[in-house]
Amino acid sequence: MIAAPRNRLERLLAAAVAWFKSVGESLGHVWRRSLQLRVVVSTLTLSLIVIVILGVVLTSQITDRLLDAKINAAVEEMGRARSTVETQLNGVHDSSTQQSRLDDALRALSSGSSPQAGSAAAGSFDAALLMTNDNGQEITAGPTQEIPAELRRFVQQNQVSYQFATVSDAEGYHGPVLLIGSPSAQVSTLEVYLIFPLTNEERSLSLMHGTMLVGGVVLLVLLAAITALVTRQVVLPIRSAARIATRFADGRLKERMVVRGEDDMARLAMSFNEMAESLSTQITQLEEFGNLQRRFTSDVSHELRTPLTTVRMAADLIHGSSDELDPALARSAELLVTELDRFEGLLNDLLEISRHDAGVAELQVESLDVRMCGRAALSMVRHLAKESGVELVVDLPEEPVVAEVDPRRVERVLRNLLANAIDHSEGKPVLIRMRGDADANAVGIVVRDQGIGLRPGEEKLVFNRFWRSDPSRMRRSGGTGLGLSISVEDAHLHEGKLEAWGEPGVGASFRLTLPMVRGRKLGNSPLPLEPPRRRQPIEPQPAPEAPESTDTPAASTDTPAASTESPAAQADSTARPQQPGPGRIDPDAVPPLHQLLADVDTAHGHPDMIDDGLLGEIAAEEAADSSNSNGSAPTRGPAPGTSNGTAGGDRSNTPERTDTGDAS
Repeated sequence: MIAAPRNRLERLLAAAVAWFKSVGESLGHVWRRSLQLRVVVSTLTLSLIVIVILGVVLTSQITDRLLDAKINAAVEEMGRARSTVETQLNGVHDSSTQQSRLDDALRALSSGSSPQAGSAAAGSFDAALLMTNDNGQEITAGPTQEIPAELRRFVQQNQVSYQFATVSDAEGYHGPVLLIGSPSAQVSTLEVYLIFPLTNEERSLSLMHGTMLVGGVVLLVLLAAITALVTRQVVLPIRSAARIATRFADGRLKERMVVRGEDDMARLAMSFNEMAESLSTQITQLEEFGNLQRRFTSDVSHELRTPLTTVRMAADLIHGSSDELDPALARSAELLVTELDRFEGLLNDLLEISRHDAGVAELQVESLDVRMCGRAALSMVRHLAKESGVELVVDLPEEPVVAEVDPRRVERVLRNLLANAIDHSEGKPVLIRMRGDADANAVGIVVRDQGIGLRPGEEKLVFNRFWRSDPSRMRRSGGTGLGLSISVEDAHLHEGKLEAWGEPGVGASFRLTLPMVRGRKLGNSPLPLEPPRRRQPIEPQPAPEAPESTDTPAASTDTPAASTESPAAQADSTARPQQPGPGRIDPDAVPPLHQLLADVDTAHGHPDMIDDGLLGEIAAEEAADSSNSNGSAPTRGPAPGTSNGTAGGDRSNTPERTDTGDAS
C-alpha cells in the first residue's frame, strides 16, 4: 500500500525533472542561437543591478532624512512639554498634590499635541511622566510601561535621549514609534517622555518604495525595447548576410546583400558582395576548367580507342607469331602486349573517373551474397600473389552476407585493394576479412598487409589520383594510379565509405563499409580498421639434446616444441642455406601465420576465434614446408585435424590459407 504512492511520486518527480530539463535545453538552444536575445538579456541584467543599487541608496537617504526631521521636531516638542510640566509642579511638595498636578500636566500635554498647539512638524504624540517624591515613592502618569529601561537609564543620567521601538497600546495601535525622554532642570526627579507614532513616515516610505518599484519595472521594459530596437538594426544585416551565404553555398551564386546608406553595415554589405562576386567568378572559371578537363579526358580516351584497337590487333598478330621471331623481337612483342594492356586499363580508368566527375556513374544494384564478390576478386589477383610470393589469408563467414550492391563495382574495389596490398606487402601475408552486421546495416571488408605501411597523413593522400607513397618503387600489378581513387568513388556511390590506416614498418589496412539495405542509415563497421598491437613472441625453449652447431635452424615460435635435426641434415642445411623461394615466406622475417590471425581476431573481440585444431593444421603445414626446404622432420604441434581439447572443433568464420607462391 505504501509502495504505490511512492512509485507515483517518483514518476511525477521524474516527469517534472524531464520537463524542466527539456525547457532548459530549449532555452539554452535559443540562447546560443540568438545574438539579439543575449544582448537584450545582458543589458537588462546590468540595468537591473544598477537600478537595485540606486534604489537601495535612495531609500536609505530618504529614510534617514525623514527620521532626522522627525527627531528634530520631537526635540523641539520635548522642550515645550517639559516647560508645561515644570510649570504645573513648581512649589508642590505634597504627594497627593503632586499626583494631581502630574495628571493635570498630562492632560495639558495631550491637549497640546494638536497641530494648533505648535506640534505640526512632530505630529501627534502620547506623554508619560514619572517623578519620585520626598518619601522615595514613584509617581507616574500616562503609559509609562511602554518606556524601555535603557532609555530611562540615559534620562536618569541627565541626558535628552531618543529610541525607536515597536509598541502596542490600549487603543489598538501596533507599530513603530519614536520615544524621546528628557530630565527636568527645575524638578530634579521629574522624567518627561513623549511617544511619537511613525505612521506617516511609514506610509511615505511605502509610497516611495512602490513608486521606485514601478519606475524600475517601467525603466527595464523601456530599456529592453530600446536595446531590442538598437540590436535589431545591427543583427538584421548580419542575419541577411548569413542567409545569403547559405544560399550562396547551395549554389545560388547570384545572391547579393542589399546596401543601404554609408555606415558600417553598408560597408559590410559592399565587402560581402565583392567577396561573393569574386567567389562566383572563380567558381564559374573552375567549373569551366573542370568541364573542359573532363571533356578532354573523355574525348581523348574515346579517340585513343580506335588507334589502340588497331595497335592491339597488330600486337596480337605479332605476339602470336613470336615463336618464329628471334628472341629480341619476341621479347619486344611480349613487352608491347603488356604495355598495351596497361594502356588500355589506363583508358578505362580515365573513362570511369570522367563518369564519376560528370555525375553520370550509375549503380546496377542487386541483392546478392557479397562473399561472391570477394571470391571473384581473389581469383583475379591469384597470379599476382603467385608471382610475388605472397600468401593470401582469407577469412570469410560461413553464412551468406546478403547486401544490395553493384557486384561489378564491389569486385573492382576489392581487386584494387588486394592488388595494392600484394604490391606493398614485401612478400608477407595479405589478409582479407569480411563480416556482416544486420543490426548496424553494415558489411565490413578489411584488407591488410604487413608491408612498408603508410606515414602519418598518407592515409588521406592514398586516395588521391596518381599519388604514390614512394615513386621509386616498382609496380608489380601494373596499376594506373587511379585504382584507389575509383574505389573510394564507388564506395561513396554505394553510400558507404573506404578508409585507410597505416604505420611504417607495420603495414597498412583498408576497410570498406557498405550498407546492407540501401536507404537505411549506415552504422558502425563490424570490423576494426586498425589492427591490434603486436604481442611479444614467446621465447622458444632449446631442445635438451640438440648438438651445438652454428647452422642449426632456429626453433619455431608458434609451438613450444623445438625442431631437431640429425648431423647429416645439419650438414645438408649448411650446404643449402635457407632462402625464401618464389613461393615461400622467410620465417625469420614474418611472424607465424596463426599469430597474425589471432591478432586480427583479438582486435575484433574474438580472442578464441581460431581453435587449437586449426592452429595444429597451420603449424603442421609450416613444419612440412620447413622440412621440404631443409630435409629435417621437426615435431611440432598436434596432427592435422586434431585438437588439444581447449577449444571446440566446430567453429564458423574460420580463415583459410590460399595461393602461396609455390601453388600450382
